[in-house]
Formats: sequence, structure tokens, C-alpha cells
Amino acid sequence: MQRRPTFAAAAVRGAAAGIAGSVAMTAFQKLVEMPLTGRPASYAPARFAEKVLPISPAAGTGRTVLNYAAHVTIGAAWGVGHALVARSGLRGQRAVGAAFCALYVGDVLVNMALGLYKPWRWSAADWTIDVGEKLLLAEGTGYVYEQIAARP
Repeated sequence: MQRRPTFAAAAVRGAAAGIAGSVAMTAFQKLVEMPLTGRPASYAPARFAEKVLPISPAAGTGRTVLNYAAHVTIGAAWGVGHALVARSGLRGQRAVGAAFCALYVGDVLVNMALGLYKPWRWSAADWTIDVGEKLLLAEGTGYVYEQIAARP
């Protein structure tokens, strides 16, 4: 019988898995979705970081670095959320589904509260892209988490 990992061990595994999921989502955005849709790069992660932290980098490289750092950090947080779900006993697609539902709703609500999202103004395409890419984040995170958790 496999022992349940400590909270700290699960959180570290989750953060690593979330970073991997974030990389997968970013690769999909840059290599598939944005070329197909013509959508420009999003600076939503940077705007979020600027809202909650006392930082305001200059435009250009500083803002791009902040955007990627915030993107990966948010992915790591999603991974910790996934780890909490997995630690409670859900695994595989059940864990992915539960984590996605909780984290996606939380993501939208927090961003709405900060004045960053106005989903009532989103088109069907906007919704499809947002939900689809964050589901990819959740799936990638779940896959990597399961691979890490399977190791002794």
C-alpha cells in the first residue's frame, strides 16, 4: 500500500507539475492557437501580477519577463491545487476534473474581482480559447503529477 505524501511533498510535486502544464499550455498557445486565430499575445498574467504586487515594469522586455514569470507561477499554483485534490484521494481524470472546476471558477472570480476579466463581454471564441487552454493546463498538470507520484 502506497503512503499518502506529506502536504509539503505533494505541494512540491504539484508545483513542478503545474509548471510543466503551464509550459504545455504556452507552447500550444504560441505554436497552434495564436497562428490559427491571429490573436496577439496576452499580457493577462502580467496585469494580474501588477494588480496584486507592488511592481510595474517598463514596457518591452521587462513586461514580457514579468508575463512569463507570472504565467509559470500561476501554473505552479494550479499544480498545488491539483496536488491537494490528488492528496484527498482523487486520481487521474477525476482529479483533473475536480481541480479544473475549482481552479477555473476561482481564476475567473478573482480576475473579475480585480477588474481584469469581464466574461459577460467575451465572445464564444474567447470562452472557447480560455476554457480550452486552461483545460490543457489542467490536463498537462494532471499527467505530469501522476508521472511524478508514480515514482518511489
